[in-house]
This record gives sequence, structure tokens and C-alpha cells, in this order.
Amino acid sequence: MPGTDAARTEAAPRARSGRSAGPRPAAAPGVRLRWWTEVPLILLVYGAYTAGRLLAKGDTSGAVDHGLAILRVEKALRLNAEHPLNRLFTREAWLGIPADFWYASLHYVVTPAILIWLFRSRKVLYRAARTWLWTSTFIGLIGFTLLPTCPPRLLSPEHGFVDTMAQYSAYGWWGGEASAPRGMGGMTNQYAAMPSLHVGWALWCGVMLWRHGRTPAARVAAVVYPLFTTIVVMGTANHYFLDAAAGVVVMGAGLPLTPLVLRVADRLRTLLAVRVPWVRGASRDEGSAIVSAGCQTSTGERIPRQRESRPGPGAEPGAAPTDAGDSAATAAR
Repeated sequence: MPGTDAARTEAAPRARSGRSAGPRPAAAPGVRLRWWTEVPLILLVYGAYTAGRLLAKGDTSGAVDHGLAILRVEKALRLNAEHPLNRLFTREAWLGIPADFWYASLHYVVTPAILIWLFRSRKVLYRAARTWLWTSTFIGLIGFTLLPTCPPRLLSPEHGFVDTMAQYSAYGWWGGEASAPRGMGGMTNQYAAMPSLHVGWALWCGVMLWRHGRTPAARVAAVVYPLFTTIVVMGTANHYFLDAAAGVVVMGAGLPLTPLVLRVADRLRTLLAVRVPWVRGASRDEGSAIVSAGCQTSTGERIPRQRESRPGPGAEPGAAPTDAGDSAATAAR
């Protein structure tokens, strides 16, 4: 059959390529994504994540101990990327100021932009992609809770780090105490350094651009954005190298859990549809070609009784299509 041949032709290159990075499209019949439901859901998840970070504030002495322990592990492994990068960003304002802007803003801009792009042009992939992002983010929240960590910039000066966010705070909207806007530093958890979700989210954006971008520029951005974000978080003394590595591990842990989370979500949706009448009705509408139940509307029609059709044999001139259909049905009886 033509449809079968087309499906085989489309599947063949994917089978030969053997690429497995990134979540697979979620097959969820009857689930239709709408922007007016996605936006509140994303805001709810982000709000829960932010509240969780604030609730996960640990004691300062324990966070400092964890930060120093990370430095000792890195010294044992002969890893020391933070000090030279931080000295460079501190000495060269033309590098340090853009790096601070990068750290304070891009994860709020690029990540939502990728989500919107996927929703608009890759809707089949969107649900799995955003579930991967959310799952990994909540894994990171567990890390903040169990291991509150003092970032390098908040260690005592004897450890050789300079807080570039404080040094260049006059050039941006952030205050000297955090990357948050001035006066709002107390509303952030400055000891949520392990893992670095700046790096984790940047990696997610890079994977999405690499796999689903169709231009060479998208491929370049897929590599540059996570790489530069990793350099920036260390150069601004906001994260250790092991924080960045943990951000990568968190994203890797969230990927295989994504299908499970999707199955659980579909199961809950099905159970909710059985118990809540309006959810059940919405599910039926989403799986049907008819836009509105009980009215003669077809796919693409937004307002009932607006379909153009010729009157039936029993209809009066100027009658609406529904009336003509009713008359024809009466005549047939």
C-alpha cells in the first residue's frame, strides 16, 4: 500500500543512522497539546522548582564544607579549570561583563525559546523533550536538597576566587549578592550549586538543536552554547568543574526516565478521564475529527453552523446546513 511504502521509506534513514541521543517522540493518542494549557503547566513546574530550591536551603557551614570537599576532590584529580578562568574574567572586563550577562540571563531566554520552537515546528517531539527537561530538573532539585554547596564565589578570599557578579554589578541588573535582580538576592538559594543546571539546561538545548535543527548554524549553536555556558559558570566563580559535570550526569539520568514519566502521566490522565466528566469529554473531542460534540462542525471549522453546503432537497431557500440536514433526514423517514 502507498502509506506503508511511505512509512518504510521514511523509517529507513532513521534505522541506518542509529542515532539514539534525545528522547523519542511520545506516542500519546488522544493527547492534543495546546499553548494555553502548556504555558500554565510550565509556569507551575518552574514555580515548584523555584520553591523547592528555597526550601532546600541548608546551613551555611555545611554548604561551605561541601564546597571545600569538592575542591579537595578536584585537587586530587588534578582538575583546576576554575582558578585560571576566574582570574581571566576578573582581569579582563571585556570578557567578565559579557560572561556575567550570559550567566544571569541566557538560561531564561534560550531554554524557553527552544521549547517554543519545538512546540511550533516539532510538536511530535515536544512532549518527550519537555518531559526530559522537567525530569532532569527535579533530579537536580534532589541534589540541591541533599548536598547544599557553597559556590566558589562565596568561599573566603584565601581560596583565590573573585565574585565577578559583584565586581561588575554596576553594569547589570543583578546585585552584588546574587545573579538575581537587585534587592531580590534573599529570594534565591545561593547554595544550590551542585549540580549546575545552567550546564544541564544548556546541554538539553544543544541536543535539541543538534538533532532537530536543519541548518549549519543550528549545529554550531548546539556545540557553542553548552561549551561556553560551562566556561562561563566556572569563570564567574558560580560553579566548580564537578558541578558542571554533575549537570551533565543529571541530564543523562533524566533521559531514560522520560518514557516512564510519560507512561505514568498517560495512566493518570486516563484515570482522571474516568472520574472527571469534563476531562472525559475533552479526551473524546481530542481523539475525534469532529471539533464540537453535538454540532455539525468538521475539521478546521471553528464556529458551528458556519459550514457552506448546498441545501438538501427538503430545505427551504436560505436555510442553514443543519436545517437542510434535518429536513433531508425527515424526508428519508
